[in-house]
Amino acid sequence: MTGSHVTQMLERYRALAIDALLAGVPSGGPHYLYDLVSEYPRRWGKGLRAALCLAACRAFGGTPSVGLNAAVTVELFHNAFLIHDDIQDESEQRRGAQTLHGEYGVGVALNVGNMTNLLALQRLAANRRALGSGIAWRLFEETQLMLRHSLEGQAIEVGWIRDNVCDLDADDYYRMCLKKTSWYTCIYPCRTGILVATGQHDAIDVLDRYGWYLGAAFQIQDDALNLVGDFARYGKEIAGDLWEGKRTLILIDFMRRCTGDERERLLEFLRRTRTQRTAAEVRWLHGRLLAYDCVESARRSARDLAAAAIREGRRALGPAAETEDGRFLLGLPEYVVERSR
Repeated sequence: MTGSHVTQMLERYRALAIDALLAGVPSGGPHYLYDLVSEYPRRWGKGLRAALCLAACRAFGGTPSVGLNAAVTVELFHNAFLIHDDIQDESEQRRGAQTLHGEYGVGVALNVGNMTNLLALQRLAANRRALGSGIAWRLFEETQLMLRHSLEGQAIEVGWIRDNVCDLDADDYYRMCLKKTSWYTCIYPCRTGILVATGQHDAIDVLDRYGWYLGAAFQIQDDALNLVGDFARYGKEIAGDLWEGKRTLILIDFMRRCTGDERERLLEFLRRTRTQRTAAEVRWLHGRLLAYDCVESARRSARDLAAAAIREGRRALGPAAETEDGRFLLGLPEYVVERSR
């Protein structure tokens, strides 16, 4: 499937999920709550998670109507994660505009994120009536598993920053990435899509390896775009990861290959908080990462992971690889490593 067809299907599935999500947000209510729940979903986005859920559902014999509630649940959890992550990371931009906490304050944003999670839980509860108690309970179990992995991954990352951990290698990054990104971005949407399509409690893990590789490739490309992307398309502050001191694969590679003097300067930079870091220091580090070709090295790793995702996806899908949604799933790995936002 060509890149344009992948983009078209992403847009189609995103529109289905976001329209249903927005239709389910209560109207009225207290000021600074429900209107703000809709804020991030109304901004542009890829809709990758909802599309994975719906495509996996169709590829395994389901229909979009059967998978829609699961896709909306994925999107609600995703938007709650974004709100809370932006607060933890002290991010300034999200999807081309000011972050929710930057515009309305941390207290308001936290509350909106919590309500977004509650709406996701209500979507889960609605599955009992639509799919029966057995499948509804399995969807709940899948959700708590995804949340546990995601929160553990987030704890690993924020712990590295808090404790200024610098003795890391690529394997450390990949373990963090599996939990923080791959589970909720790719594995969980695929598992829930397969579950609602088949109604079976087992064999929903057939796309797990595909999802792991796809999620890691997605995250590495995101790390690269944070350094060399076009803000107008990327929608987040360029070099934000450096301001935040995130241990990306790119930064870990630089720590491994830089000179002793550069390492000392880097360690001193990482010891400081975001507010203590200066634009000149960030520019220096940004320049060093480019000079050492760390961004392109990471992108090569992302392309290798994308190729692995395609192999695993083709094996797992079997004959379904030739369906429209099978081709879409197999086209996504190349899309995520070539995207510009």
